[in-house]
Amino acid sequence: MKLSERLNGSADSGGDDGSMPVSSAPHVPPPPSLPRPDVTHTVDPLLQLKQRAQQALFARLGSRLYDSSLSDDQLQAFVRQELGDVIDGERIPLTAEERQRLTKDVSNDVLGYGPVQPFLDDDTVTEIMVNGSDAIYIERAGHVVRTDARFVTDDHLRRIIERIVSQVGRRIDESSPMVDARLPDGSRVNAIVPPLAVDGPSLTIRKFAKDPYRVEDLISFGTMTPQLAQLLDAVVRGRMNILVSGGTGTGKTTLLNVLSSFIPEDERIVTIEDAVELQLHQDHVVRLESRPPNIEGKGQINIRDLVRNSLRMRPDRIIVGETRGGEALDMLQAMNTGHDGSLSTVHANSPRDAIARLETMVLMAGVDLPVRAIREQVASAIDLIVQISRLRDGSRRITHVTEVHGMEGQVVTLQDVFTFDYGAGIDADGRFRGSQRPTGIRPKFTETLEQFGIPLPAVVFGAPVDANGPFSTHGVVGR
Repeated sequence: MKLSERLNGSADSGGDDGSMPVSSAPHVPPPPSLPRPDVTHTVDPLLQLKQRAQQALFARLGSRLYDSSLSDDQLQAFVRQELGDVIDGERIPLTAEERQRLTKDVSNDVLGYGPVQPFLDDDTVTEIMVNGSDAIYIERAGHVVRTDARFVTDDHLRRIIERIVSQVGRRIDESSPMVDARLPDGSRVNAIVPPLAVDGPSLTIRKFAKDPYRVEDLISFGTMTPQLAQLLDAVVRGRMNILVSGGTGTGKTTLLNVLSSFIPEDERIVTIEDAVELQLHQDHVVRLESRPPNIEGKGQINIRDLVRNSLRMRPDRIIVGETRGGEALDMLQAMNTGHDGSLSTVHANSPRDAIARLETMVLMAGVDLPVRAIREQVASAIDLIVQISRLRDGSRRITHVTEVHGMEGQVVTLQDVFTFDYGAGIDADGRFRGSQRPTGIRPKFTETLEQFGIPLPAVVFGAPVDANGPFSTHGVVGR
């Protein structure tokens, strides 16, 4: 017998009026805003039962759900015990599998993040995209697919969004309809609600690995080669200023984490971000996070304010999570006034575009500077641009490592040190075979590195690879 038939049979066997039998759990009718199931969608036969169980659970537990003296494990056990009593009180015949699914779904709604909780628990999912209550997409292995999960209503989705943002002291409502936040595990969250989101609330969650990726992981993924890793290690230790460039979802933050792992332990690092995402390996780190305006439109602290303040904190390194506005001018000024070894990311499709973006963002600072002066600042401050891209096969690869050579007339001159070899073709699985190949050009900053006692062997720039050298690995993807 199907579940829907058992549910109907249970309803018919109740009181004379066809109502559910009276149980020890208080019965609260479904909220009036609950829509009638749309016959064009697959209707979950447990939907009404979930609603009744959830509301009965809230009535039983009340404020104990927010008791800070209970640990997460104790609260989970307590909720499951009470929920078992609520389900028993419904007197509906359920299989063990159905009962387990019902318990899990209601627990996720009460204590977790509803239908997206299973995807948050799945380590293979890297991004969760909610387009309204009935469309949840996930990214797995670089490919985006639609799932069968859905929220009950837009109000259900709205409650989950409010639960997320309230945990970090943010708010979302009609007067402030979009917000950036983070989950306790560090995952980045963006939410936007009506009136800006026309088709209902939208939620996007960018997950990060619980154990931050290291350089060996990126080598095994094919993101970089051992020679390229050796070069990046040297330029970070040699206090070169590095800009990581790429599009959305290409892995800029992950690469920035790996680059920061090369910073010596005895240096003081100040990180500046809109929402904290970086997971640095060092101990001597000060993390700064911007603050949006309050309900009165006051109290905003932006990235530019934090960059200025960081200069008074005696930093050895300044890491700006993403440069997207007028803070570009302050960052360039810092790089040109003794704060060498700074790192940042920027949205751009190529190293040349990254330079143009920096020029535009400096102009956003509201300072009337001639274009040549801006380009001289950029050419003097930035030493290396690392371009990372997400290819058609879903993999993230470094496609360019480009040195900022200087100025030639009115133009900032660039020269590629490594480029990705697209000519290697595609294997049977549709994955690019290519890897980063040296162009044969030895960058001029190698002379500076040698002065710091960090020589780069010729193998990095094209000589045969020593199998026992630094970052050497076997079975590198794409080699």
